[in-house]
Amino acid sequence: MDSTLQNKKTPYVMIVILFIGAFVSFLNNSLLNVALPSIMVDLKIQDYSTVQWLATGYMLVSGVLIPASAFLLTRFSNRSLFITSLAIFTLGTALAAFAPNFSILLTGRMVQAAGSSVMGPLLMNIMLISFPREKRGAAMGIFGLVMITAPAIGPTLSGYIVEYHDWRLLFEMILPLAVISLILAIWKAENVMEQNKQVTLDYLSVVLSCIGFGGILYGCSSASSDGWTDGIVLTTLIVGGISLIAFIIRQVNMEKPLLDLRAYKYPMFALGSLISIVNSIAMFSGMILTPAYVQSVRGISPLDSGLMMLPGAVIMGIMSPITGKLFDRFGPRILAIIGLTVTAVSTYMLAHLQMDSSYTHIILIYSLRMFGMSMVMMPIMTNGLNQLPTRLNPHGTAINNTAQQVAGSIGTAVLVTIMNSVTKTEAKSLMSSVDPTTLTDATTAALTQQALLTGIQYSFYVTFIVNLVALVLALFVKRVDTSAEAVSKIENQNTPTNAAVE
Repeated sequence: MDSTLQNKKTPYVMIVILFIGAFVSFLNNSLLNVALPSIMVDLKIQDYSTVQWLATGYMLVSGVLIPASAFLLTRFSNRSLFITSLAIFTLGTALAAFAPNFSILLTGRMVQAAGSSVMGPLLMNIMLISFPREKRGAAMGIFGLVMITAPAIGPTLSGYIVEYHDWRLLFEMILPLAVISLILAIWKAENVMEQNKQVTLDYLSVVLSCIGFGGILYGCSSASSDGWTDGIVLTTLIVGGISLIAFIIRQVNMEKPLLDLRAYKYPMFALGSLISIVNSIAMFSGMILTPAYVQSVRGISPLDSGLMMLPGAVIMGIMSPITGKLFDRFGPRILAIIGLTVTAVSTYMLAHLQMDSSYTHIILIYSLRMFGMSMVMMPIMTNGLNQLPTRLNPHGTAINNTAQQVAGSIGTAVLVTIMNSVTKTEAKSLMSSVDPTTLTDATTAALTQQALLTGIQYSFYVTFIVNLVALVLALFVKRVDTSAEAVSKIENQNTPTNAAVE
């Protein structure tokens, strides 16, 4: 058992308060996508790429700030950090709820992102220090319930609200929940993490991090709509890439880096992080491609498409704590192999969806895929974090969160680009095979839908290959030894070894 836990009572009240705040924050992440068309009409926005900034801007701010969360978690008390983050998030929610125009709405979204970016890493770190390593699986499974389920139910809830109510309700219902969470935090939150007031912030690292991660995230999100050869896209990707390389070199050579990349010297953390990166590409792309098929190919309404995704979200919610307990008993490898196999098979089935696939068939495949996903992320991540000494926990969680966000952004951009490219090629081919004199609007629409279906199928085939890569990597996962002797060795060693792996 970790020495820091031997004489400490598990702070359940603090964890519950954090869970409420984090759930509200994570739910907010996915609420807005379905509502963008309604916001365009209401605020008289002409260009979809403009309103898309409500999602892109949120992602950019989160991606830029998450790398700095390791410093924030080390420097400030968890109580003050959580209250400050939640207050910022609440302010952003209020701005967005009552925004008279698009500029104020976008500002509110970015303020929300600034507040929520640290909540995930903060909650994860408190879970790590509050439970001994041999019981972390069950604890992290509950964390997964919040981290995965909240964003998963977002589209369903959003679809219902947009269908029957004003889009502002998306923020108005979040606002009281955020205020209640803030009051609870001020009233009951306690400090359970050690802080180091001597740690200093390296401002050059912050600048390089912002330019590097911000440039890559912006470039990839813009590439899916503007194309990879667009001047602004290429410039931001190149500048972002150079800055990121400079950031990595600086972190490796600093004694006290902003983001301690020496965590990658621990083999199971490095392997787990790599699997999470590959799996994030497949997961995020599935969240884009499936709604594209359901709404754009099949013409199903946002509400109905959201309801079709709901069983998968429920399954993930049910499975997350169960997977955590299974991890504690059987370790990560068997769960990851089963989960990634199920995910790969279901992804292959998604690549074979047709114009007339039944609702039941779509729901079953999507739910099966969510079942497979629920068995992978938390066990792999927890096993890797188990190999890190406590002092590296903030850096490990920040690395994982940043890597997943960047990987998801890049993966989504690449697969959307593939989908668009194949769709255009297929549309030309289909149009050329039809006599132009017989073309009607209905025929053109049918051919366009068929071309889009082909593009989505092709992208799912690529995603299937990505899933297979993650499955092969999972074969090399070993369970980290969490015995008292092994944990003592982990905490005391200066350089990692394989000794703490069974």
